[in-house]
Amino acid sequence: MHSKVSRGRRTAVVCAVIILFSVLAGDLVKMQIIDKDKYEAVVSNISSRTAPIAAARGEIVDCNGKKLVYNEQGYSLIFDAAFFPSAKEQEERNKIILSLISLFRKNKLEWKDTLPIVFDKKGNIQYKKDSEKEIKILRSREMLNLNEYATAANCYDALVKEYDLEDYEPVDARNIASVLFEMKRTYFSVSNPFIFAENVPETVVSMIKENSGFYRGVDVEIVPVRTYADGSIAPHILGMVGSIDAEEYEEKKAEGYSADAKIGKNGIELAAEEYLKGTDGEKTVYTDKDGNKSSKVTKKPKQGSTVVLTINSDMQKIAQDSLEKAVIEGKKKYANIIPSAGAVVVLDCKDASVLASASYPTYDISTYREQYAKLAKAKGSPLWNRALMSTYACGSTAKPSVAIAALEEGVIDEDFTVYCNGSYNYLGQMFKCEQAHESVFVDVVHAIDESCNTFFMKVGDMIGIEKMNEYRIRLGLGSKTGCELNEAVGVLDSPEYRDSLGQEWLPGYVVQSAIGQAGNLWTPIQLANYAATIANGGKRYKTHFIKSIKSSDYSETLLDNGASLVTDTGISEKTLDIVKRGMLEVGTTGYCASYFRHLPVQVACKTGTSQEIRTVNGVSYMINNGFLIAFAPYDDPQLAFAVVGEGLISGKYLAPVIADVVEYYCGLSDTADKPSEQGVLIP
Repeated sequence: MHSKVSRGRRTAVVCAVIILFSVLAGDLVKMQIIDKDKYEAVVSNISSRTAPIAAARGEIVDCNGKKLVYNEQGYSLIFDAAFFPSAKEQEERNKIILSLISLFRKNKLEWKDTLPIVFDKKGNIQYKKDSEKEIKILRSREMLNLNEYATAANCYDALVKEYDLEDYEPVDARNIASVLFEMKRTYFSVSNPFIFAENVPETVVSMIKENSGFYRGVDVEIVPVRTYADGSIAPHILGMVGSIDAEEYEEKKAEGYSADAKIGKNGIELAAEEYLKGTDGEKTVYTDKDGNKSSKVTKKPKQGSTVVLTINSDMQKIAQDSLEKAVIEGKKKYANIIPSAGAVVVLDCKDASVLASASYPTYDISTYREQYAKLAKAKGSPLWNRALMSTYACGSTAKPSVAIAALEEGVIDEDFTVYCNGSYNYLGQMFKCEQAHESVFVDVVHAIDESCNTFFMKVGDMIGIEKMNEYRIRLGLGSKTGCELNEAVGVLDSPEYRDSLGQEWLPGYVVQSAIGQAGNLWTPIQLANYAATIANGGKRYKTHFIKSIKSSDYSETLLDNGASLVTDTGISEKTLDIVKRGMLEVGTTGYCASYFRHLPVQVACKTGTSQEIRTVNGVSYMINNGFLIAFAPYDDPQLAFAVVGEGLISGKYLAPVIADVVEYYCGLSDTADKPSEQGVLIP
């Protein structure tokens, strides 16, 4: 009985399996044979591709949360490889590209053009200046596969042949090739659209959309566009973004950068690139047989982090405007010889954070690209960051460092005096001291106040170059300050330095170095940090422009950039008090007193003047450069300054720059812009 039941169950199971497979087989036959056309039509009528969604870069704000750099929506014109004519349809490609170029030229717009060959005024093809990287790429095996000695004409001929441009006018052929070259260089494909142009006006976008039938595969995308609240504020500090180049791409592609990505090129945009860049998203784009598109976001883009600067934008504006006025008005003697130029740096004494940093001449970063050709040739080099990159023989501003060395080493004390009758005889050579003194016997406080060359030459000879430089090293002179931006090292003159140049160290260099001449070359930011170190009791901090970095919604602090001590100089409070009293005399009864008398706080400072031979149009001139270092308030130092004016006969003419900033600090200024509604409270 049991055996019969088991056989019945097995038979039922077998029958069920046969029925199931029969149904599945029937469905398969129906799909593959009976309804084959239907399903093929569905598949062929809908195509899809994955496309990146550009992330917005993080914002850059000042120390009070006032926006300096942010994003707005703009239009980019892209080529979609799924619909753009393929390489087999070269003539159609060429027609579309030429039409776009003609439209852009008519509207005075730029398209992406990195082709390093151009026509000169005589119609000859030549390589573009300063384009060695692009030339190497153009001749490379991946592009034209030409020898490294191939001429611009060779490259042009190869481009014409490769892209079937023989029937086009030379200029048109070159411009079409510029786009095709860039498409190939950035790996144009279905998964990697090509950006033809950015920040395209709506009027041009409308024209292209109205002729979408002709502009096959040309699409418009809404993208974030880098925008400046005021392009004239701190352009040398903020920096800019640009298209990633071949070397940067090779280095960064593993980090998710595409071949047409935007990347920080200089300034804070470069220094904080890893935080600002954000994370791109992804979308799937579906297209039916009629060309209708729909998309679905599969990965949301993540905006870059917010960089909070130490810069106070209101103080920055005051410093910039005042610097411009001071260097123009103070340069009377050399008005027709050299352009007005200078720099100012303002630091927080407590942590060496940069509150303001300006260079003159300057420029508007929001119009940089349109004005680049003019800016690159302009007198005074407005693109050059003098505050961080220019090095100067800084004259008498070096004297406090000599006083510190002599006092600390016990070579002199507060009561030590040097007899000055207007000259100093050193090894038979006479050096002038042209300053007027209250007494012919000059002590260290009055030597700083009255800037007595005789005193400091004598004392410099007594302590020697090794000890003099030991203290200058502690004070950070002739070395980088450690900020996030590119800065010059400068020079600390010494026998070793001269030997590295193949020069002999001469005895007179010691006394020259003691008064800020010889071969010493220091940057304005070094001078400001030197003043801050004297003011704060001998602690030298790393300078910095970044206060903190926040997530885009301010919910998280990714970096908190507080005080970073480089060295405690070990200089005694007594020594610093003596030196600071000498600097106070300069600001209250000396050369600069008239500029600071109206302020509610006392300013301590030291002027300086140095000579420089400047050759203009083949003629050499001996010019003066003016310097001023300072700190304020004297009894509780908060701000440290360094100001430089090229072609100024005295550093005292730079005092108005410091006075204007101190007025703002004390709440007496109404020249700065009021905080805007863009301001965000930064904890």
